[in-house]
Amino acid sequence: MSADPARDLLIGVDVGTYSSKGVLTDLRGTVLRQVTRTHDIHVPQHGHVEQDADAVWWADAQQLIRTLLQGVDPARVAGVACSAIGPTVLPLDSHGRPLRPGILYGVDTRAQAQIDALNRELGEARLFAHSGMALTSQATGPKIRWLREHEPGVWARTHTLTTASSYLTYRLTGRHVMDHHTAAHCMPLYDPRTRQWSPAFSAAVLGDRDLSRLPDLAWSDERAGEVTPEAGALTGLRPGTPVAVGTVDALAEALSVGVRAPGDLMLMYGSTTFFVLVQAAATPDPRVWSVGGAFPGQVNLAAGMGTTGSLTRWMADEFARDLPTEQAYDALFAAARDLPPGAQGLLCLPYFSGERTPINDPQARGVIAGLTLSHTRAHLFRAALEGVAFGIRHNLEAFAALGADVRRVVAVGGGTKGRLWLQIVSDVTGETQHVPPVTVGASYGDAFLAGLAAGVLTRDDLTTWVGPGQPVTPNPAHRARYDQLYSLYRDLYQQTRPTVHALSDHP
Repeated sequence: MSADPARDLLIGVDVGTYSSKGVLTDLRGTVLRQVTRTHDIHVPQHGHVEQDADAVWWADAQQLIRTLLQGVDPARVAGVACSAIGPTVLPLDSHGRPLRPGILYGVDTRAQAQIDALNRELGEARLFAHSGMALTSQATGPKIRWLREHEPGVWARTHTLTTASSYLTYRLTGRHVMDHHTAAHCMPLYDPRTRQWSPAFSAAVLGDRDLSRLPDLAWSDERAGEVTPEAGALTGLRPGTPVAVGTVDALAEALSVGVRAPGDLMLMYGSTTFFVLVQAAATPDPRVWSVGGAFPGQVNLAAGMGTTGSLTRWMADEFARDLPTEQAYDALFAAARDLPPGAQGLLCLPYFSGERTPINDPQARGVIAGLTLSHTRAHLFRAALEGVAFGIRHNLEAFAALGADVRRVVAVGGGTKGRLWLQIVSDVTGETQHVPPVTVGASYGDAFLAGLAAGVLTRDDLTTWVGPGQPVTPNPAHRARYDQLYSLYRDLYQQTRPTVHALSDHP
């Protein structure tokens, strides 16, 4: 590794569902400064989940970068990279200005009618053969069609369709570019075999075969461009600073903990739970997502739950209003720790925003079964933690059923801060999880991508950035009880499915 000594710093920025984080590192991965900003989502109606691209995404990125650079010569910054929630849908006009708030990833379930229509018109088998994935709420193609059908005025003015991370890169460089991992979710517009946009089914989504609305395609570690004078004035970055293409937060998070070899699985404890498994060869399956990785030729198997960390946040907000937010979390985790496996007869389906993988059911709903007058908020909280753990086991079993090889599980994200949730997941799944010494998150992976794009790091340098993790091993004494509860968890979804579907029709 060699570099101009004057260019010895890297900046990574990640915009998440409820918060944005920035990190300043040196070229060896030492974290010199971290900054966090909180924000919220907007739910204008049931199933619609949005965020403002300028007031949230770009405003957060500007503020984080300015704060990171306080007292720092911007000429020392070798590169910058951004990640963000995704895949999202953001229409821009001919001047690059957002025409409406961004439509979020799989937690936004507005396009089920468009999914049904595309499957009916084009054929589920043909779509799966083309994309290697089934159409779900994670796919952006149906949401683009929803935009065309429901907001024709916006559609008529749409010049570019982009996503959150790509919008941040555009604001920094003036170039519209999207990474291959994100593009794979723009199905059925992307062909994973050619790694190009495809006109094969574009008319059904876009209304024509014109692909010019879509960004350029590149790998996450490639250079998208350089910081423009306008972006430099807004962020404090030196114009001309290299900017990486970037990616979705989950892939950047996987890089941040050294997940790069076949068999490495990242388990991300965030607002949602996300899985990224590096594979030697793709194993497409309708239950999960087969996508490109961060680097050329890399293949990932991905999956994601809908409501995990956001469920614990909801419980803290609604059931611990007597305590400040941080104290509420500490108190709930402490109280849940004193309860036995099974929360003394409670079982939770954590489908409070529908569910993504492996059931891919946007009409699924949260269920808490077994309530009695003796249960407290601590019991509810423990049941929620266990319900998420059962959902994680369900996804891991789907991976195993399609022959995916998981050799090492690396845990990352806000949910790793307390040992309890990690221990419950290991007890439920039977998997040992490794928690790296640095769990800054996606922004740390972004800083590494920035170094690659700037040419001051190589991919092998990741081994020096990420040290060995501390293992969380399963407690065999809890296995029998959790096996029994997991069976009931699977049954509970099937038994309550007709009821919650009927209720979801009348929110």
